Amino acid sequence: MPRKGAARTAKLASLPLGIAGRAVGGWGKRLAGQSAEQVNATLSAKAAEQLFEVLGTLKGGAMKFGQALSVFEAAVPDDMAKPYREALTKLQAAAPPMPARQTHRVLAEQLGRTWTSRFASFDDEPAAAASIGQVHRAVWHDGREVAVKVQYPGADEALRSDLRQLQRFSRLFQAFVPGTDVKPLLAELSERMNEELDYQAEAQHQRAFAKAFDGDPGILVPRVVASAPKVVVTEWATGTPLSKVIADGDRETRNLAGRLLAEFHYSSPERVHLLHSDPHPGNFMITEDDRLCVIDFGGVARLPDGIPRHLGEMTRLALDGESTELMRVLRENRFIRPDSDLTADEVLTYLAPFTEPLAEPTFHFTRKWMQKQAWRVGDSRGNDFRVGRSLNLPPEYLMIHRVTAGSTGILCQLDAEIPARGIVERWQPGFAA
Repeated sequence: MPRKGAARTAKLASLPLGIAGRAVGGWGKRLAGQSAEQVNATLSAKAAEQLFEVLGTLKGGAMKFGQALSVFEAAVPDDMAKPYREALTKLQAAAPPMPARQTHRVLAEQLGRTWTSRFASFDDEPAAAASIGQVHRAVWHDGREVAVKVQYPGADEALRSDLRQLQRFSRLFQAFVPGTDVKPLLAELSERMNEELDYQAEAQHQRAFAKAFDGDPGILVPRVVASAPKVVVTEWATGTPLSKVIADGDRETRNLAGRLLAEFHYSSPERVHLLHSDPHPGNFMITEDDRLCVIDFGGVARLPDGIPRHLGEMTRLALDGESTELMRVLRENRFIRPDSDLTADEVLTYLAPFTEPLAEPTFHFTRKWMQKQAWRVGDSRGNDFRVGRSLNLPPEYLMIHRVTAGSTGILCQLDAEIPARGIVERWQPGFAA
């Protein structure tokens, strides 16, 4: 894992330079007689390939950022999205592994020199690799199959370096997620990096979720077996990754995955007083008994009182077209600045389309719907763009907003039709009439 800031910055800088170089080459090909469609398809595919290679090789904050971007892929128009969709799907589930000797060194440092005695067997080949660690399959000394998550050496230095450098290239990445402001996403990732690096804190989060969802017919959270600052051991779980369901799942599985994901997202703040804050398909699987298995609890939002009631009230008011009352609640909770000249009708026009999934008993989440919303709020020529820029998102709601947007992105990738209204009515305080 490259640690030095200069080396990592050079790799990140290769992204805009590489894209610019390919653009120049593309003009030459057009002059040579190739069609614009042929040239653009080739450029997009190569840009996506480079994006995956650079972010995946760097791991750390670069890969973490790529994973965060990937859930918004559904907002990108179809004719642009395919190469990025394929590259980012890979990024959600895989990255180049570290050598076995490095893995053993970390395990010895974290679990003691006799770490091998704690396992009946340990597979040196990683089963999965993520942004700051990789997972190995093993058998615990008592016979239980376990997943052993091992943090990459130097992950802390790399994460801090990446998130500083990525700020410099935020305008480049903005093109991948129209309608989403990349800079606050990077700032929020930076603020939470210490939690991501502390596997003992992650283990505590996972224990809380596992206890709250123990025996749940639709949600599975593997139990924690052991933990250390840079290693966490949990019970092994198998299933179909959500990335595979997105790629080729049948209608029934897509709808099941979408419904369970929404149930998990909306119920967690009340059941656990925590919100799983890393919504990308690599963190979810569908098990053989049709449950949603949730993994990776490094990032959570603490909500001791659950989701704030006024968020549900604002959603209901926007859905019902109550512009004056909606404006009052927004002002009271600092979503509109005191000196703003926005009108109640303008704000309602901006927010109401986001409540469409709750207007009927079921809603079909599609890429087309998300693309429409992204275009609407991202078109600098439209009034919705101005309204969106004029609204204020208090810092304490940034995480809730990002997780909800990310979860919605996954629902659209799944092309899922789910009873969203009933789920929100049950779990979102303030929404039920």
